Amino acid sequence: MKVLFLSADEFEDLELIYPLHRLREEGHEVYVASFKRGKITGKHGYSVEAQLAFEEVDPDEFDALILPGGKAPERVRLNEKAVAVTKKMFEDGKPVASICHGPQILISAGVLKGRKGTSVITIRDDVKNAGGEWVDAEVVVDGNWVSSRHPGDLYAWMREFVKLLK
Repeated sequence: MKVLFLSADEFEDLELIYPLHRLREEGHEVYVASFKRGKITGKHGYSVEAQLAFEEVDPDEFDALILPGGKAPERVRLNEKAVAVTKKMFEDGKPVASICHGPQILISAGVLKGRKGTSVITIRDDVKNAGGEWVDAEVVVDGNWVSSRHPGDLYAWMREFVKLLK
């Protein structure tokens, strides 16, 4: 499967790097998209290569989507193409995983109404205001959406997402 990550500088390092390697370990092709091709750097100094710019992404070419947290989602959600890609993949029923602040992109895509999920507690009210049901749990699976709160939940988040990909 081809899995797309949408992120930018100041991502939460563990929330991008751990699933990137975990999915490679499972044999999936992984791609990172950002504002432009090239290096993006996390909050704690780790870097990854963005192989695609948001404008180059065709959501029909990917099977699943990952939205890591940190400060990046706040920026990513301002890019119309990134939001459109997210909306299309979510509404097409493709597996989507978000963690921490990642649901900010889902909120901007307008896809959370009637859905149940989790996030970092600081955006709990944003999820609720977008019509979602926020749950304080290490992982929540609602159809094609797998969500978790923070790096402490990574094991549960990827465990459930990998199940969804099979």
